[in-house]
This record gives sequence, structure tokens and C-alpha cells, in this order.
Amino acid sequence: MIDPARIRHAQSLLARYFGPTRIARAASLSSPGRDVFLKIDTSLPTGSFKVRGAIYALSVNLARRPIGEVVCASTGNHGAAVAYAAGLLGVAATIFLPVDPNPVKAARIRELGARLVEVGIDLSAAIDAARDHASRRGAFFLHDASDPDVPVGTATIGAEIAHQLPAADAIYVPMGDTALVRGVASAAKQLRPSIRIVGVVAENAPAYLLSWHRRGDVQHTDVVQASRPAAMADLHVRTTTDSDVVETETCDTIADGLAIRRPLAPNVAAIRQLVDEVVAVGEQEMIDAIAWLHEREQVIAEPAGAAATAAFLRHGAAGAVTTVLLVTGRNLAPGIRRRARVPAQE
Repeated sequence: MIDPARIRHAQSLLARYFGPTRIARAASLSSPGRDVFLKIDTSLPTGSFKVRGAIYALSVNLARRPIGEVVCASTGNHGAAVAYAAGLLGVAATIFLPVDPNPVKAARIRELGARLVEVGIDLSAAIDAARDHASRRGAFFLHDASDPDVPVGTATIGAEIAHQLPAADAIYVPMGDTALVRGVASAAKQLRPSIRIVGVVAENAPAYLLSWHRRGDVQHTDVVQASRPAAMADLHVRTTTDSDVVETETCDTIADGLAIRRPLAPNVAAIRQLVDEVVAVGEQEMIDAIAWLHEREQVIAEPAGAAATAAFLRHGAAGAVTTVLLVTGRNLAPGIRRRARVPAQE
């Protein structure tokens, strides 16, 4: 659990730049006696929740020591958030993205004045390149999967939900590198211990789902077969030096924010403590959820940003009277816009 004093500090620091984001009842998802709300972070600078962790982490690290350059690896939204935070705080930024990234996110990073480097076929390769660059340059590597301050920033979402909607029974959270779900769950469970946290992954990138299910005393093949949906049947997995971590060879999903194939062991341990359930959603289900949010709730969401809604549409929220679905990003690539029938001007 994150120290509540640190969460309050993050709220105070971030209030210099933006206020709490809105929470809205989703009439199209609610039913008699059961209310569903959307927690919408897409109005934040750069169009995603990521600025919470980036601004907070860079700010507190600058208070600890001088930083001339900040480096990160990203599929887009974290990179844009770091570029934005660096501009606010007067630090040079170098952002590593996999080759052929979401053009909307890449353009935003360039517009924010950061140096952009495209390298590797996925986020794991970009992380390796960014870490090497930071080591050689003596730069600050702001790795949102492992940085201890990033989840403090994202915990402000959980604190806002607890204040805005004290009756919330369940929160559905898109789960990529897990900084978001770890922060949200930590804040929400301290304020409302009974609240249920549901993490949502892409079926094509289930490494954290498989790792969450696994235990060191259970045979690897048994857990993989028991925990993967049928849609994952052909996905290659492999063991690691850590008996509790399952890696996948690929993470080929339209939800670039969920495209993780190499979990970190401390994060796996944390989500086992904080997350009550992990579910997977398919590619078309995320497209359908984007269309649903646009047409019925007038909310724009990218695939990862719509993943919580996709999970609710697929699974529902058994036993919950008041459910919150996080909408975490709106940076739609042109091809996804066309598939979900979202006009380009929106």
C-alpha cells in the first residue's frame, strides 16, 4: 500500500496543473438498481492519465537532485506525458518508441519538443534501448513500470473516485505495465477496503494475467492452461528465472497501452495483493467498446482506454451495485478510428 501522506502530496502537487477529472453516470451501461460510472481521464494534458505519474515522478526526483535529461520508453502515452512534464519543468527529454508507433502519439511527442527515437519491434526492445541510452548519458530513466513514484501519481485517481463516488463497489482498470492499477487499487482500498479491483488485459497480451494466476508451487503448464481464455490457445509463453513470472513471445494487440510481454516480478507480487480479479478482452471487443462509448456516451477512447468498458460489456460486474470503469486515453490512431466509426474531427 502507498503511504496516504504521499498520495495527498501528489494531489497537492498535481493541483498546480489540473483538477480532479470528471466521473459521469453511463446510462447506456446502467440498469435498474445497478449504476455504472465512467471515470474519464482523457481531458488531461496529452489526452491520457499518464501525466499524473510523469509530472509527479519527475517533480519529486528534481527535488532530490539535478536532472539534465529525462529518458523513457513508451508505446506513446507515457512518452507524451514525460515530454509534457519535461517541458513544464525545464528538462530535456528523449523518448524511445517501438518502430511504427501510433502516429497521433508520436506527433504529440514531437510537438512537445522531445527527441523521439524509434527502435525495436515492441516496448520491451524500446525499454532496453532507453535504459542503455540513460546509462551512457547519465540521464534519469523514468521507467513507469518500475519507478516507485509513478504509482503515487496514479493513486490520485483512486482517491478522486473514493471522494466523488463513496458508494463505489468495483473499479475496472486497464492493466498494462500495472503502474495504474497498483496506484488506483492502493488508494481506493485504503479508503474503502471492501471495494473490488478488476484488472483488464488484452487477450493478445496476457503476460500479467498469466503471471497473476501463477504461483511458485504450481506447475507452469497447468496454470497456463487453466488461466488463459480459449482465444489465447496459440500464444507462446515461456518460463523465466523468476518462478512467478510468465512472459509471452509476442504482445500483438491494437491496445498499445496494454502491449506488455515481459512482466516485472515486483509488480506481479503487488497485483496479487491489490487486484481481486484479472480478465481479458479481445481485439474486436475493444473496437466495439470504442464505438459504444462514442455513440452512446459521447466519450472518445483509444483501445486501452476502452478496455474496462469492453470487459464490463463482456463479463458484467457480478454483485456490484455501483461500478466505475476507467477511461484512460483518447489518442486514436487513424486506422482504429475508421474501424470504430469515430469521425476524425472528434
